[in-house]
Amino acid sequence: EEYRLPTEAEWEYAARGGWKSEGYRYAGSDNPDAVAWYDANSVRRPHRVGGKRPNELGLYDMSGNVGEWVADCWHGSYEGAPSNGGAWESGGDCSQRVLRGGSWVNLPGLLRAERRNGNTAGNRLIDVGFRLARTLTP
Repeated sequence: EEYRLPTEAEWEYAARGGWKSEGYRYAGSDNPDAVAWYDANSVRRPHRVGGKRPNELGLYDMSGNVGEWVADCWHGSYEGAPSNGGAWESGGDCSQRVLRGGSWVNLPGLLRAERRNGNTAGNRLIDVGFRLARTLTP
């Protein structure tokens, strides 16, 4: 078994609720207060995981709390992205990586499941973390 950063495609699929998706704007709700720590409710700090409602797959904090690094290099659009859900690690600006989910310092619009940002890969930021994915071998 291998532990790694999720690809951007994996992250978005999980945030949107995967095969159980109900089409919410945020990961698990149309109401950010139900599922996310953000600028209006965070008291200017991150919170322990699980303090808000999970999304349809039972995943917590996919919207808000801390932004999450994914494995992909930054590209301004999805044009030319791998069709197999793999990490996009060529072309684009690989000195920057993709951040997903928004954080406790953001406005609700930046927490939406489709929102994405790029940041210099070596930056250490107080509102950014990561989520691990596991590759299972049959």
